[in-house]
Amino acid sequence: MDGSASTGIGQPVRRREDLRLLTGTGRYSDDLNLPGQAYAVMVRSPHAHALIRSIDAAVARAMPGVLAVLTSGDVEADGLRPLPHISNSHPADIQIKNRDGSPTIVPKHYAIVGPEICHVGEIVAAVVAVTLADAKDAAERVAIEYEPLPAVAQALAAAEPGAPTVRRNFPNVILDGDAGDPVATEAAFARAAHVVRLDTWIPRIAGVPMEPRAAVGEYDPQSDRYTLHAGAGGAVSPRRDLAIVLGVPPEQVRVVMHDVGGNFGTRGSFSAEFALVVWAAKRLGRPVKWTSDRQEYFVADYQARDLAVSAELALDAEGRFLAMRGSNLVNQGAYALAFGPLNKGVEIMSSIYHVPAVHFRGRAALTNTIPTRPYRSSGRPEVMFVMERLIDLAALKTGIDRIELRRRNLVPESMMPYTNPFGMVYDSGAYHRVMERVLWLADWNGFPERRAESRRRGKCRGIGVANYVDTATGAPREKAEVTVKPEDPVGGTVEVVIGTTSQGQGHETSFAQLITEWLGVPIDSVKLVTGDTDRVSVGGGAHSGRALRLGSVVMFNSSNQIIEKGLKIASHVLEAAVEDIAFAGGRFEVKGTDRAIGIFEVARAALDRTDLPEDLRGPLQGVSDETVNLAAFPYGCHVCEVEIDPDTGEIEIVRYTAVDDCGRAVNPMIVHGQVHGGIVQGVGQALWEQCVYEAGSGQVLSGSFMDYAMPKADMVPFFDTELSEVPSPTHPLGIRPAGEGGTTPALGVVINAVVDALSEFGVTHIEMPATPERVWRAIRGNYLEKGA
Repeated sequence: MDGSASTGIGQPVRRREDLRLLTGTGRYSDDLNLPGQAYAVMVRSPHAHALIRSIDAAVARAMPGVLAVLTSGDVEADGLRPLPHISNSHPADIQIKNRDGSPTIVPKHYAIVGPEICHVGEIVAAVVAVTLADAKDAAERVAIEYEPLPAVAQALAAAEPGAPTVRRNFPNVILDGDAGDPVATEAAFARAAHVVRLDTWIPRIAGVPMEPRAAVGEYDPQSDRYTLHAGAGGAVSPRRDLAIVLGVPPEQVRVVMHDVGGNFGTRGSFSAEFALVVWAAKRLGRPVKWTSDRQEYFVADYQARDLAVSAELALDAEGRFLAMRGSNLVNQGAYALAFGPLNKGVEIMSSIYHVPAVHFRGRAALTNTIPTRPYRSSGRPEVMFVMERLIDLAALKTGIDRIELRRRNLVPESMMPYTNPFGMVYDSGAYHRVMERVLWLADWNGFPERRAESRRRGKCRGIGVANYVDTATGAPREKAEVTVKPEDPVGGTVEVVIGTTSQGQGHETSFAQLITEWLGVPIDSVKLVTGDTDRVSVGGGAHSGRALRLGSVVMFNSSNQIIEKGLKIASHVLEAAVEDIAFAGGRFEVKGTDRAIGIFEVARAALDRTDLPEDLRGPLQGVSDETVNLAAFPYGCHVCEVEIDPDTGEIEIVRYTAVDDCGRAVNPMIVHGQVHGGIVQGVGQALWEQCVYEAGSGQVLSGSFMDYAMPKADMVPFFDTELSEVPSPTHPLGIRPAGEGGTTPALGVVINAVVDALSEFGVTHIEMPATPERVWRAIRGNYLEKGA
């Protein structure tokens, strides 16, 4: 029975869910169809900023198959409340507040808006019809008269004095605070031998998960209960948010989600369409379904990144870091969904380097664009990019080798636990060892020879390095209910009911490996139950690297409760003292004898035997509900090597090497896969991806895959990745998250490599995305400056 040796913690077990997902037997949101369902189509604003002067839906309502045309007037009449977005920050995170002490006021976000429209794609009406074709035809006949208003798409422009108002009766900048010690920072800069500065913009990107969003809403008048079927970042949070919008107790709402084809954070905030399908279902007395297509996606789904940064780094004559200062301005879009990207970015601006003094201003601006929200490694890739670019600029200015500069300033193991200048406590880390390991794996010292070989072929070759730290927090509370169910004709099962959810992370495998390790049961006997609020009452879903990190804690506690109770039951069955019984490999055994009983037999005894004490009867179950207020700090170092064709500006990534510390890998194969996927997401932003808005109108110019460039498999090399496993002392199993580490350093390491390749042309920096045109222009621009 003991499967832990081959399938437990640390084993590269193939993902159990892949057979189902790859053979078409997965169940995604659009796969669900309910009897009698109607179809919803959203009417979206073509303007980024406008006032609705009139809506005439009479023609649309009279069209064949149309059941309803809903507008903001209906939302108001039925008392739907605004979508809840801003939530309390995690206790471990810093929280930037307005410097003048005033409260941060955010605009209200209703499911259907009017009369003021504040971004292209806002829902101004919803058409529900018997068929999807009927709904689409009618949506085109809703006549809306708009009065266009001035629009602002960039945060820097919105923050300028005298900028057009993004939203009537609302300030453009809604948050303006700071963090750090301004006095100590100014003093350090005053005595610095060298100061380098970087003014940059980390542009906006889209999440583009494999599965477009879809939702089905239903209402049962007999129980007065609402049900939402939709893929999201979790089930418990949407249930709470939907109840708030509907103005009903959470007990009247059920959220069900099955397979989800990707998230990365874009599904993490509550969406207007989720409320609309459920509300419409009640009004019409039948289920209502909505499915996004790809064209709609680019104006309907939340976006990410979009951070303007001005930063300076002060160094002494020996290249020791003295201080950092600067300003981070995040583009919230038309609504403030979360301040996490701003807070999380600022709190680790110093990365894993010892910087004695810091002072950063943090601001959040509204613009007439789609709202942004936390996205894979929220806020951290942006600031790691800034720090690693500053270090390379400092190496150029001081003449100190860029690796040596990093060696001199990385926080040593002897300083652990280390409190960074913003107050974040890094629990542990072997930063020097990880960097030296990746340099060796990447053959850093052999690069000059490879560069020479590229030059012989007329190519420019560059190499870059980037260290990183990630601060993982997320919703701090998680719960697990683990129940051992007795053997039946097909074998016993261990049911794990938990509030985390999977959007491709492999939870069905890695979570089962933990149970296999602790309870000694076959991995195929472990059944994971998630994503249904009728079964799951508590849980934070999957975000900020919390799922396995927190899920492992509550599953571990629950498993220990099962073993403790099982020992007592086994002592009755085996007629031996509890202290004489040992548990291993799924069996309770009287020490030194051949008398033993399996865990499923113990579970059967707990249900069937009437001679057991009352507290030992019933299901063999463990329940753990924990709140973990500590952050986790994964870290690592990546090296990227690129080759550039100077005639075309085309960039090829020829080598990419990574060492990431995850504390303890439950399934190394899955972790490597997470790192690979994370790298591609970061590389995509560095070289290709960008959501583009027209500056004067706020129009979305990257509204399809014809305009939004996505990385493909043949555009990246095979990665050379290795895991470091320095156990975290703040986690009972030593685990650090691993899902975001690939993305966090990728922006910085790729651009560092590109700039290194272009250094022979005098290029010292290039903005993202480093497209062939941008590279080509950088080369020609410097040629012209030299008189070429």
